[in-house]
Amino acid sequence: MGSAPAVLVIGGGVIGATAAWELASAGARVRLFDARRPGDGATRASAGVLAPYLEGHAASPLRELGRESLDLYDAFVARLSADSDRAIVYRRDGSLEVALTMAEAERLSAASAVLWRDGVEARWVPGAVIPDIEPNAAPDAPGALLIPMHGHVGVTSLTAAAVAGLRQHGGEVVEASGAIEVSRVPGGGVRVRSDAATWEADLAVLAAGSWSSRITVEAADPVPVRPIRGQLLQLAAAPGTVSHIVWGTAGYLVPWPDGSVLVGATVEDVGFDESATDEARLELLEMAAALVPALKHATLADVRVGLRPRGPDDLPIVGRSAAVPGLVYATAHYRSGVLLAPLTAQLVRRLVFDPSAATIPALDPARCGTL
Repeated sequence: MGSAPAVLVIGGGVIGATAAWELASAGARVRLFDARRPGDGATRASAGVLAPYLEGHAASPLRELGRESLDLYDAFVARLSADSDRAIVYRRDGSLEVALTMAEAERLSAASAVLWRDGVEARWVPGAVIPDIEPNAAPDAPGALLIPMHGHVGVTSLTAAAVAGLRQHGGEVVEASGAIEVSRVPGGGVRVRSDAATWEADLAVLAAGSWSSRITVEAADPVPVRPIRGQLLQLAAAPGTVSHIVWGTAGYLVPWPDGSVLVGATVEDVGFDESATDEARLELLEMAAALVPALKHATLADVRVGLRPRGPDDLPIVGRSAAVPGLVYATAHYRSGVLLAPLTAQLVRRLVFDPSAATIPALDPARCGTL
């Protein structure tokens, strides 16, 4: 392999697009494939939450990876925005996890102490003080947990910037062309086949999310990911109705500068069904009104649905294939794809450009069979 490897990236979601841009910016000759258009799959239905210390506060490999990736985000967004000449919606305004019961309040108060011991700024907020931080939050909430380092990113703008940046570096985007097979090329390299054509290159990156399991890799087991449907609402509200990410046990709210509030998200194991349901809409609206009563009469502007790729242990699969030399996996990010995008792009770049680079053991494809 020469100094400018040719790389085929399969999948144009936030993981595939940012990895493709990272590779191209490092000098690789990159072609990005997507069965639809980049960003039109699960990425479109992401609220862009950057919050490794929510949804359970105990230390775990996923939490530590999330923190590592969050620490990369400021520089990552600045570099990508400058490289692509695109604006990226990006805020680090913090998250407020609101307790609606005394039991939840006790759990959050205890979590605050644990996180402080771990070096994380996590402020316990008594109920009487919540209005000073989030005036429209549930008035009877007994307390909340404020984590200032958290934030959110506009996933659509992030992915579009990555595609634009890729093109700035001479990369190519092939839309409506989903891969169906990856195989070895005699003498070195990889071959990627779709229904319409076949391409060869030095390396390939499999970042097809939930559809990774449907792509045959020569001499390998199927990628053990399954689609988990997530439904997300966009509500039209007055600017300032919500000012932080507001989290509860049943879901979350993410504010946008124009007053829109994203309300998410369901977790449904229904196969590849991407349809929206009335049941989910009502459930999310009820949750939003419980956390912020002012949203009870907000207008429903949009419903988004995405299939999140869940692996067997809820950790991503990132590393080299043992079956096909030159193939790198970057999939199974489940609900953490946006948060882990900078770290994953960095790992993929190392694996592509440095034959001696090792992956993170917790992410190694070998833990999932013969991949």
